[in-house]
Amino acid sequence: MLEKEYPAHDINTVFDLMESTIEAGGTDEKARDELLFLNHLFAALPAEAVEYGMMFLHGERDLPGSVKEIIPLFIRLVNLAEYCEKVDKLREIPAKMTVDEALERKAMMDSLDEHEKAFCKPLLGYQYNSKTIAEVPEQKDGEDSENTDNGRLLLMNSQAAVFVCPDPYKTSIFYETKLGFKAAHLDDESMPHIRLMRDNIAIVLVKGTGDIARPLRKFGIKYDMYIYCSEPYLLQNELMSQNVKIIEPLPDAKEAKQMNINRQFVFEDCDGRYICASQYLESFEGK
Repeated sequence: MLEKEYPAHDINTVFDLMESTIEAGGTDEKARDELLFLNHLFAALPAEAVEYGMMFLHGERDLPGSVKEIIPLFIRLVNLAEYCEKVDKLREIPAKMTVDEALERKAMMDSLDEHEKAFCKPLLGYQYNSKTIAEVPEQKDGEDSENTDNGRLLLMNSQAAVFVCPDPYKTSIFYETKLGFKAAHLDDESMPHIRLMRDNIAIVLVKGTGDIARPLRKFGIKYDMYIYCSEPYLLQNELMSQNVKIIEPLPDAKEAKQMNINRQFVFEDCDGRYICASQYLESFEGK
């Protein structure tokens, strides 16, 4: 249970307080990574969702159903805050302790292990690494996903969609600034192109005009690309914060249960392509 007085609305101050505790030392080596991980995920939320997170931090549990999916994020925030409070208390070593106070102190020290178990564990479909926060498919024990599939050598390791664009550089800038992709300009190859990468998604941009560069819906095909994501809610909010045009918004969880398609949303890129971001289902095996 939290005892410190935290600001009512400023989550950055909350992160600053926890960072000062971690910087002082005496915490688990993953504590700082956990702080960065949570900070990154909260940064992707709209202001309203962050406000609900602050309410949760202050003990409010009667939150609207619209934030039910990100309650685990709020729980992890409280877990780290409680951990930092306990570390701060344990730094204060009293000159004298009663037996009860000594037992209470030991119980507090032992409880740190439970908090630390959550540090850097996958959350909302994302996991922490030192360079980025990315969704990584779960691997079974003893399975090397890059090289084998039940003992069979995988000759096809990855793939990239090819988008034909009137102006690949303009498209590349849109994907870099609005969608968080990183671009590699490969003009020295036999087919000059730009390769875009984000998480497990790769897109190749090549120059072209005419029908080949038109969105596929002009030919009766609804979407130009599907992206499967573990947490479409966070992705949609990230794109909305960058003013990316949302064509079909993500339905809430209750509404999605009555639909005959995956829970998904559709956004438009700068060339008019419709890209569908669909809920990744763990049971989906490509069968």
